[in-house]
Amino acid sequence: MKAVLDTNIWLDWLVFGDPGIAALRAAFEEGRIEIFIDEACEAELARVLGYTLQKKILDAASQQACMAECRRIARRIVPGKGQAAQAPLAGLPKCRDADDQKLLEAAAAAGAEVLVTKDLALLELAGAVEKRALSFRIVKPDSLGF
Repeated sequence: MKAVLDTNIWLDWLVFGDPGIAALRAAFEEGRIEIFIDEACEAELARVLGYTLQKKILDAASQQACMAECRRIARRIVPGKGQAAQAPLAGLPKCRDADDQKLLEAAAAAGAEVLVTKDLALLELAGAVEKRALSFRIVKPDSLGF
């Protein structure tokens, strides 16, 4: 299965060790899921790691370690290569939160089967669009079926 992770899922994985994504982590370690990220989503993650996260501030070394782990886990989506060259980005629905549009684009470009998120705007979009409008599902981590 191919997946793109929302920034908050990355934070759950890299910073908080959230048990709610334990099945996702195990699926990755067992080779049952491939995780993809593009330049825009990686840049957002790097930026967010510099924020105060639930009263926790990561120093520069911890931020770098998180980004190194992200790069170990995720395969980079390269625009114009493979699935990305065929992805119908112009046909994607518009998310009410413009900052989340890049996640839809990344999932389409990766040829992902799922976009994993807890973001309400993305989950609302998943419920509002017809199945044929997206080539991937937008799901919560606990809906992956692992």
